[in-house]
Amino acid sequence: MAGQVKALVAAKWLSEAVKSNRVGPSLRVLDASWYLPKVNRNAREEFGKCHIPGASFFDIDDCCDKTSPFDHMLPTASEFAEYVGNLGIGNRTHVVVYDGSDFGAFAAPRVWWMFRLFGHDSVSVLNGGLKTWLREGHPVSERYTPPERCEFRAEMKPSWVKTYEDVLENLSSGKVQVVDARVEGRFRGLEPEPREGTEPGHIPGTINMPFPSFMDSSGLERPVEELTALFQQAGVDMQKQFWITCGSGVTACHIALAAHLCGHPGVCLYDGSWSEWFAKAAPEHVISEGKGKQV
Repeated sequence: MAGQVKALVAAKWLSEAVKSNRVGPSLRVLDASWYLPKVNRNAREEFGKCHIPGASFFDIDDCCDKTSPFDHMLPTASEFAEYVGNLGIGNRTHVVVYDGSDFGAFAAPRVWWMFRLFGHDSVSVLNGGLKTWLREGHPVSERYTPPERCEFRAEMKPSWVKTYEDVLENLSSGKVQVVDARVEGRFRGLEPEPREGTEPGHIPGTINMPFPSFMDSSGLERPVEELTALFQQAGVDMQKQFWITCGSGVTACHIALAAHLCGHPGVCLYDGSWSEWFAKAAPEHVISEGKGKQV
């Protein structure tokens, strides 16, 4: 199965798999819902009341580097292996990730990207998420049976993860394009950031591609031709390397998913993203039409 799965699967396909009892060691479904505090939604609570039958909950605030001062930074390979092994996932398991966001997807692409970072290519995002699943009338459940633990071996691709120092160095070298997935208001510095003590704005020279633009109004991922056009319109050269960023490394992965669908699979993530950049950067490296960073 590894390497042969599509990055997106349709709700109809997954519902057939659920109906024919294929969910198990060879196919695992993960609800990766996560919401910004201002949305006032409790993802774990919602999972307890309504999820795709057979799904397990993947908590990005639990499967993370708990020593970091920043939210849900990437775990080590052994931490990831332990976490997903407990969800009944082995190296031959096809993993399908979704979330309950009103957008159609919010945090699911982050978990999709994490699996690939740790060497597991047999992973897909449910196109349109729970929103589409419900709209198409597929069944949901409140029953949860913990899966039987599996052995999972993780091998991280360290070159896929960029640090504050890497991005800072790139400011002077200008070798790599950096693309930010936050909505335009936050990128420009005109709408507030969701985290206390962090002003909006962006890293000098970054390109803005707001994550909702990759989905249509129903929440489905746009077709490849439209995604390719979005990259062209934004001025991203798909033939060259680019790195991605956002508020805390979650919605940036929408850019990675879209690029992957367009045939550009190895996009690198600045995991600390704006949360770390604003905390560490010199005021002149915070570009904003609003308050910016005071000296």
